[in-house]
Amino acid sequence: MVVSKDELAESNTAYAQGGIAVALGGVEDVAEHLEDTVNAGDGLVNREAATVLVEQGPGRVQELLAWGTEFDKAAGELLRTREGAHSRSRILHAHGDATGREIAVSLLRRALTTKGITLQEFTTSVDMIVEDGCAVGAVLLDAKGGLRRVYARAVLLASGGAGQVYSDTTNPAVATGDGIAMAYRAGAALSDMEFYQFHPTAFAAKGAPRFLMSEALRGEGAWLVNAKGERFMPRYHAGLELAPRDVVARAITREGMNGPVYLDMRHLSGEKVDLKARFPGISRFLAEYKLELGRDLIPVRPAAHYLMGGVKTDVHGKTSLPGLYAAGEAASTGVHGANRLASNSLLEGLVFGALAAEAMIGQGSGIRDQGGSEPSSVAAVKVDAVAVDKWIAELRSVMWKDAGLLRDAAGLKRAQARLDGMMREIPRGFSRRAIEARNLFTVANVIVESALAREESRGAHYRNDFPSRHPVAKHSVMEKGRLRFEQ
Repeated sequence: MVVSKDELAESNTAYAQGGIAVALGGVEDVAEHLEDTVNAGDGLVNREAATVLVEQGPGRVQELLAWGTEFDKAAGELLRTREGAHSRSRILHAHGDATGREIAVSLLRRALTTKGITLQEFTTSVDMIVEDGCAVGAVLLDAKGGLRRVYARAVLLASGGAGQVYSDTTNPAVATGDGIAMAYRAGAALSDMEFYQFHPTAFAAKGAPRFLMSEALRGEGAWLVNAKGERFMPRYHAGLELAPRDVVARAITREGMNGPVYLDMRHLSGEKVDLKARFPGISRFLAEYKLELGRDLIPVRPAAHYLMGGVKTDVHGKTSLPGLYAAGEAASTGVHGANRLASNSLLEGLVFGALAAEAMIGQGSGIRDQGGSEPSSVAAVKVDAVAVDKWIAELRSVMWKDAGLLRDAAGLKRAQARLDGMMREIPRGFSRRAIEARNLFTVANVIVESALAREESRGAHYRNDFPSRHPVAKHSVMEKGRLRFEQ
């Protein structure tokens, strides 16, 4: 049984533009992909998990191809591009800049034709059911506003990230950290929650959504220029516009203090690359604002994009709570370390999702199989929708201002104090939005506490008051209200 609180295809996966990183060039490519992943993670990558990712990735992508996934080709060969911190071109893309949607549609098509799978849309997960120290199911809010309990031998959280915890994000409205929050309340350990990756280039026109300006634009040669028209990345990193994302995001933030920052592809207008054909989705979006790649400067700024942390798991998706598994952005295998390598996220979902499925199938009989769900639901308590939205907007503003890209103790303590005050005002009752509010609050608290405890700057976590790295890299682990660090 697959439960989705919105349409089945509405997820971060479907909005992933740039592509999927996979080493299809043989043993040397696999080895380089591993080192690129480790290097981007700024000392915190779990090498075992990263090795599994790069070694099993090619087989999972071949599986997608066999299922009819249409990656872009030329003369029968898969097209590959390069993105930040990759040592070679290994990024596959589909329909120019709609890679995630193509993968999501392919997987849904496969699921719809596989017997024994039930797909249930517009159903919100409320909380885990835990009995005798084991996860045995979940409480669900159905499309009609009724609550019911569903039991299962094993439960997988594939609920994505939590970008909506910040006011500026590239994530869709569904990304509210639901699975992470449910797991934490059930007693499962979370890890590395302070490491939130801010994508360097989200569209920054006033009043416009923070639409993602894919890193593939820079892979095709886009420059970053400041308000004076100067290309500034040579001052920050030898990798220029293709430096690791945390470096680029901080550079844009600093340059943006003196005026707007732009993506510039005007120097590519006479090249062989047809920018409209290469980036059809981005081009259509920009046309709504009378802008065009190769002709105009595109205003950009960082926005919350990807959570490296999540529910702590091993490489088989197992969490610290028996019977509960997690995969994808909701999970923290340590594969991304402190800063995810560009386009590794779609590959992560494929590889570790499959490994989690195998572990769930092989799970022994020690956990009671309740089988199915209760036949009827009970009506849930309604809530004031306007009040919920106002409360969420304040939480997102607090997080962006005081727990965002550049942090310090004063700001984090300010966020902590405001969240403590907001706890007394948190919306009660049951609606999708009220449940999301509670989940965002849970996630925000863990991010702030973890960020305050990490008194160093590493990867996506930058402390103005602690700009140096500790000599020993350690993971943060939050479990049952207690925070610890471990190697």
